[in-house]
This record gives sequence, structure tokens and C-alpha cells, in this order.
Amino acid sequence: MKSLLKPAISLMNHLKYPQKFALISSIFVVPLSIASYTIFSEIRVRTDFTNKQLLGTAYLKKHRNLWEYIPQLQSLRQLNSNTVEIQKIKSQINASFQLLEKVDNQTGTAFKTTPVFNALKQSWQNFENNPNNSNDLNGMITQLIELKNLVGDESNLILDPDLETYYLIFTTLVDLPEIQEHLVDIKLMAQKVINGQQLTPEERVELITFITELREQHQLRLQKNMNIAFNEGTRANLRAEIENTLNAFIQELEQLGKLAEMLADNSQIVDKQDLLKKADKTLKQSFALWDKIIAKQENLLQERVDIDNKKQALFLSLGLITLAGVIYLFTGFYRGVMQTVGKLDLASKQMIEGHINEEIVLDNRDELGEVVKSFKNVASALMKSKDEVSLLNERLNSDNFRMKNELDLTREIQQKILPKAQELAKITQLDIAGFMQAASEIGGDYYDILHQDGRVKIGIGDVTGHGLESGMLMLMVQTAVRTLLESNETDPQKFLNTLNRTVYHNIQRMESSRNMTLCLLDYENGRVRISGQHEEMLIIRRGGMVQRIDTMELGFPIGLEEEISHFVAYADVQLLTGDIIVLYTDGITEAENASGELYGLKRLTEVAKDNWQKSAEEIKQAVIDDLWNYIGEHTIHDDVTLVVLKQNKLEENLTVAQELVQKSVDLYIAPQEEFATL
Repeated sequence: MKSLLKPAISLMNHLKYPQKFALISSIFVVPLSIASYTIFSEIRVRTDFTNKQLLGTAYLKKHRNLWEYIPQLQSLRQLNSNTVEIQKIKSQINASFQLLEKVDNQTGTAFKTTPVFNALKQSWQNFENNPNNSNDLNGMITQLIELKNLVGDESNLILDPDLETYYLIFTTLVDLPEIQEHLVDIKLMAQKVINGQQLTPEERVELITFITELREQHQLRLQKNMNIAFNEGTRANLRAEIENTLNAFIQELEQLGKLAEMLADNSQIVDKQDLLKKADKTLKQSFALWDKIIAKQENLLQERVDIDNKKQALFLSLGLITLAGVIYLFTGFYRGVMQTVGKLDLASKQMIEGHINEEIVLDNRDELGEVVKSFKNVASALMKSKDEVSLLNERLNSDNFRMKNELDLTREIQQKILPKAQELAKITQLDIAGFMQAASEIGGDYYDILHQDGRVKIGIGDVTGHGLESGMLMLMVQTAVRTLLESNETDPQKFLNTLNRTVYHNIQRMESSRNMTLCLLDYENGRVRISGQHEEMLIIRRGGMVQRIDTMELGFPIGLEEEISHFVAYADVQLLTGDIIVLYTDGITEAENASGELYGLKRLTEVAKDNWQKSAEEIKQAVIDDLWNYIGEHTIHDDVTLVVLKQNKLEENLTVAQELVQKSVDLYIAPQEEFATL
């Protein structure tokens, strides 16, 4: 340490006090100026970001009229409505084009929308010149969707950083437009029936699909997103302003869905005019809801800009006031030090002359004023301090030895609670292999396989960080999982929520900031129920087909919030003989080679797929060998955990195969050609 400070000490010893103050001031002022500029720039960037969102919102408000009127024109033409109504809609569309063109002239370059808008406008002109060509109308709807998506991407709307406005924007940009598309499709089908045409079997299937997607969108996404905006938002009046309109729209959707189901069912009679009126009313209600949300969205964005502008002004004012105060105090500090140096010089001369006595003191009460008096006590204090330091060193060595023993014991406990080979051998339906290696003395990864009454509970998780604190959290989770399993708790939501509350309260008591991802698999007779949030799960089907299951929507990090039941969901998977499940932590996929390149999920999938016909132990070893070869001499920075499960022989029949296909509908199955390049 002394050698490191020697250049600084030498420099300061060769400078006079004015030079020292000038040097220290420059070192202080330069980073402070950079930091201030950075903060000010961040506020400016945020303001510019939001202003761009406001321009995007203004664009969407003009785009909205075309989105409403063009499908109306399409409906009127299909119903063979009178020319007056059609001309009225055309006039509204022309007026809407003029308004949108003004906005595009201002923002088209920034948003890159001008080519798409010009193509849309040309399609409209082509239609006006040839009204009998309905393909132009269909093409315009596609162009409107492309234009909306482009505005959302280029105006930062889809990247909003605040939870409240993010869900409002997502609703106006994605949820409601998708619902309105389906409403238009249902309306066109109703019009087709009114015109005396029968729906084909394919169209009936398509109608049922529209109904199903509508229900999923307003129940699983629209309501969920708006509830998050209501509950997490800081504006208390948001719910009061929007909720009634939202509920009215959802009620209209449900009624329309029932009528549309009757239309799709040949055995039921439905009033086609009622269905058409209900579809039209629901569509209008969706635009009313859109208008309310977009208006509130615009208000919130403008409020954010106003707040950022006030922050800029406040920050600038405080900065100037602070700078003036610092200059004033720094000047006084400098003059005070120089006065003290002068008096110390006088005292030293008196000491040399032999006239020093207790009456020679400094007027100031800072550390320099104590220098002369303290110097006399330094020698005796040094001897005393030497003995104290020796004693402290002995204590420190003892504490280090004790801590090392405690860490060794904790690591040993971690290894002992891992599943034993004899336990896994009792699970006859599955061939199981596991691997875990910590990046430090104590790891934060977790995996366990528990067998009880014919059911198997498989768990894998990853605690943030590693070390003693992460290892303790891993042990808590393992204990909680086993306790709940012994209590015969089978409901995934109750299981994870109870486990989370237990861990959460312990973390709060520990005053820790750690949390963990956790995915639990319940296996019984070839059926797997997956719950909890962790890395993607890989399923390698017989023959090498790869199925990836995203667990992000199946749970929430453990220990981060007290209540997570509303985040917990589950997915069911059927395994057939020879099917493989691969579970892993990010210590594998994020492992780096000497060039800093990640191992990646792509490579992990390729190795597992190439070895699917082998045993679980051989597949596990193939992955680990490939990982070590990839890393080479590079140090691992995170815990590495891998679990491979392979389905032993099952009684397979057509029913099981059909059930597998059905249960895979809601899961992402990677195409064979995609993994051909892995």
C-alpha cells in the first residue's frame, strides 16, 4: 500500500498549498461536472423519449379513424347498402386521410412511415377509381396494421419504461386492435349469412376460433393488463375513468360470443340481424374504450414530460446554488488552512528556538490545531497500538479459521441433501441423471428429486449470486419443498405460494435482497405438470424433435414479493417412451469461452438432440463434456446445474398420443428445420 501511495505523497510533498488546492479542486470538479452532465443528459434523453411517444400517440389517434371507417365501408359494400351511406363513409375516409397525411408530413421521416402511408393512400385511390375491386380494401386493412406496428416500434411506445403507461400503450397498440380485427371478421360472417349465403364448415371452424381467441384476449390479456395498470399505477383516478367502459365492453364481448357460438352451431337458431347489431355495437364500444385509454395515455405521457422539465429546471437551479456555495466554502477553507499553516510555521520556529510552551496554541479547533499537541503522544501511542494490532491479528486468524470450517460444513450439507443414486433407482418409470458444480465454495443453484406414493416432484432453481447467503436460501427452499410434499399439497398454486411466503419472510428477517427462480415438475405415469418460473425447459421427443417450454408465465421469482398466487400457472405435458426432459440453470447457457462467447441454449439443445437415444447419464455426461471442452481454461463465474429425465417404457396407445398433441397446443414446439441449424 505504501508503494502505491508513494507517487502521490511525493507529488504532494513537492507542491505548495495553493498548488495542492488547485490540483485537488481540478480532480474534484472534473468528475463532478461529468456526473452532473450525465444526470442532466439522462433527464433530457427521457424527455426526448417521451416526446417521441407523444408524437406516436398523436399519429395513432389519426390512424384510428381509418381503422374504424375502412372496415365499415367493407361491411356496407357486403350488405349492398345504399349509395348515400357509402358516400358518407368515403367522405369520412378522405377527411381522415388528410388529417393523417398532416401528421405523417411531420413525423414520417422519424418514424419511417411515409412509404407505408403512401402505399396505403395509393390503395385507396385505386379503390376509388375501381370500386368493384374489393381486394384493395382487404389490402388496406393489412397496410393499416403494418402502419400501426411501425409507429409503435419507431416512436418508442412499445418500449415504455413505466408499468402504468406500458400496459395502457400495449392495450391501445396491440390488445384492442387485435380484438377489433376479430370483431370485423365476425361481423362480415354475419353479413354473409344475412345475404343468404351459408357458412362453410371451414368458416364455422374459423368462427369458433375467432370466438375462442376473443375470450382469451379479453380475459387473459386485456383484463389482466388493465388490472395491472389500475393496481400498479400511481394515479388513483385511472380506474375510475376507464373501468366502467372496460366492463361494458367486456360484457358486450361475452354476449356477442354467445350469439356467434349459436351461429356456428347448426342445431341452434340465431337472429342474424341481432348478431350483426351486437357485433356492430361491440365494435363501437371497443373504439369508445380505445379513445378513453389513448386520451389517458396521452395525459400520463404529457405529465411525465412536465415532471422531467421541472426536474431539469430544479436540477439546474440546485446545481448553480450548490456550485456557488461550494466555491464560497472552498475559498474559506483554503484561507483557513493557510492561516493554520502560518501559525504552525510560527510554532515550529519557537520550538527550534526553545521557547515552546503550553501557552503557544492554535486558534482553530480542527485537526491541524491538534498537530503540535498530538505529536508528543505519538511515540507512546505507537507502542501501545503495536500490541493491540498483534492481538487483533491473532483474533482475525482465529475468525478466518472458524469461518472456513463453517463454509466447509455448509458446502458438505449442500452436497449431502442432493438426490442419492439409490433414491433415483427406486423411480422405475424414469431414468434420471443430475449434475451440480458451484462456482464458489457454496453454490446458489438448487435441484432435487423426491419420490412419494408413486408421484415424483422434480425441482430446479437458481438463487441470485452465490456464496453463503445464497446457499442458505437454497437450503430453505429444499426444506420447504420437502415439507409441503410430505403434507400432500398437490395444488401448484398453493404449493408455490406457501413456499414463497415462507422464504419471503425469512429473507425479510435476514434483511437480504436475494431471490431465486424455481420451477417444479410433478410427474406421475408419464404425465408432467410444470409450474414456476425458471429457464426454458427442453423436451427431446423420440427421433430428435425438440419442444421448448417457456416458463416465464408460469410463476414469479421466489422471495421477491410476499404474494405470488396470481402469477402462478401450470402447463401439462405427456411423455412417451424415450422422451427426454432437460433442465438446466443459466450457468450452462451463459458460460463463456476464452473469446467471451456464450455456450448458449442452441448448443445445449443440439448436444441433447444428438444423444437422445442414449441413457440419461450418457446424455448428461455428453452435455457436461461438451461444456468443459467449450469453456477450456476459462474460469466459470456461475453455478452449473443439469438434470436429465428420460421416460422409461410406458403403455402407449392412440389415446395417449392424441392427448400429447392436444396438450402441446399451448406450448411452443420448435420446428425441425429450426433446430437443423442449431
